[in-house]
Amino acid sequence: MCWPPKIDGSIVSVAAEEGLPCHQDCNSREGKISRYSGPALPEDILLHIHSLLPLRDAARAASVSRAFRNSWKCHPNLYFSNETMGLKDTLHGPEQMQLDFISTVYHILKRHSGTGLKTFGLEISSHYDPCHLDSWLHLALSSGLEELIIELCSGLKMWSGMCMPWYNFPCSLLSGKSRDSIQNLRLSSCAFHPTVRFCLRSLKKLYLCSVSSTDDELQCILSDSFALERLELLSCSKIINLKIPYLLQRLSYLEVKACLSLEAIQIEAPNISTFRFSRRNPVQLSLGEACQVKDLYVSHYGAVYFARVDLPLIAPCLEILTIESHKEMVNNITILPSKFYQLKYLDICVPGQYFVPDYDFFSLASFLDASPSLETFILDFNLRRVFADPESVLGELSQSHMRQTAEHHYGNLKRVKINRFHPARSLVELTCHILESAASLQCLTLDTKCCCSGVSHSKSGKCFIFAVRAYIEGNFPSTTRLDFPKPCTLDVKLSLPSNV
Repeated sequence: MCWPPKIDGSIVSVAAEEGLPCHQDCNSREGKISRYSGPALPEDILLHIHSLLPLRDAARAASVSRAFRNSWKCHPNLYFSNETMGLKDTLHGPEQMQLDFISTVYHILKRHSGTGLKTFGLEISSHYDPCHLDSWLHLALSSGLEELIIELCSGLKMWSGMCMPWYNFPCSLLSGKSRDSIQNLRLSSCAFHPTVRFCLRSLKKLYLCSVSSTDDELQCILSDSFALERLELLSCSKIINLKIPYLLQRLSYLEVKACLSLEAIQIEAPNISTFRFSRRNPVQLSLGEACQVKDLYVSHYGAVYFARVDLPLIAPCLEILTIESHKEMVNNITILPSKFYQLKYLDICVPGQYFVPDYDFFSLASFLDASPSLETFILDFNLRRVFADPESVLGELSQSHMRQTAEHHYGNLKRVKINRFHPARSLVELTCHILESAASLQCLTLDTKCCCSGVSHSKSGKCFIFAVRAYIEGNFPSTTRLDFPKPCTLDVKLSLPSNV
């Protein structure tokens, strides 16, 4: 039965029940009644105040105040979860909590006038009979809804040996009255299988997380959502070839994360300025000639090499580039003629535990050589092991000259930060190269947290900061501020060569 009898007990049910006492807008103490004696607020102001309250607080206000009694029936934001309704597993037990949840949602929606309902949300942590959700959505979408949120925290079940979503979102409901009003659609852990194209004329934001939907089914909603501005696809495992059509000319933000079956992304929408892509393995990426991506985040195996070799040709208009590489198999980046002419901000995250042991960090200077407009450069290491003993690094640096490339001038580079700076010869060489080539450099920050945690001490317990600071400070311009930690306090001091 999809409409169970009402069960008393929840806060929201109490607030909505007209027959329950409302304390007469007063507090009784020793038989005396105190009332608010100030001027009455206009009804529209009271409605606005009540609309700003969270669901649970709105219910409490309606239960103790006649002024809010009627406004409760047209509250614009209904978001149902165990937390908002004060339901706790330890107090009610899972079965009783589910019954209370179902009863409360029906009770409120049945009494809500439908007028002014802008946001409807469900956060469900266990499996429910799908007919309940269908009924709730039918009631909610019968008004001019602007935001719909379905968060199914336990949205998968085993079916014929496969993990499948237990709830199939009723796409036909989106072709009703809310078709012209809905602006934000968020679906998590459910199936979304539209059979025909439908136009959500006002849709601005679409968020799909762990949603079972194929390439063609996704196109049913994308093809005619001309107002779409933001699209997020997370863990949608059935998407193989993602196409962003040219007609989505208002789309400015695109995020694709952990879509494991994805093989290719083809972007034709001309005004996407921010694109975030994260996945273990790379995919074939194609940006149309009209595409003007300016802010790009890319995270996958070999991302550093991909960014230097392919991105200047794929995304020539980049201004902000953030790279996170899970694994780099190529130990250096060769000199290439391609350029990032508009790039101003570059952030490279290098998880050191996945890199080849002899990775040549000095080759990252290729990014600087290719970015004449670069102003900020951040290099971040996530180390779990020591690359070299600081004493051996010190010996190598004292016995040979550091490498240099063809003369380059980084005329716009102002800020450089290297997080978790560690004793690798090629990294020291990169740092000195930047100091020598960036006359406009205002600040160099070397964060040595790995040293302070004992990761990068020598076998004798000596701090590597002694080894590198002498070389860096020797080439340091007087116009640049150096943010460099003091060496660790140790009993044994590191002896520097006489030529330092």
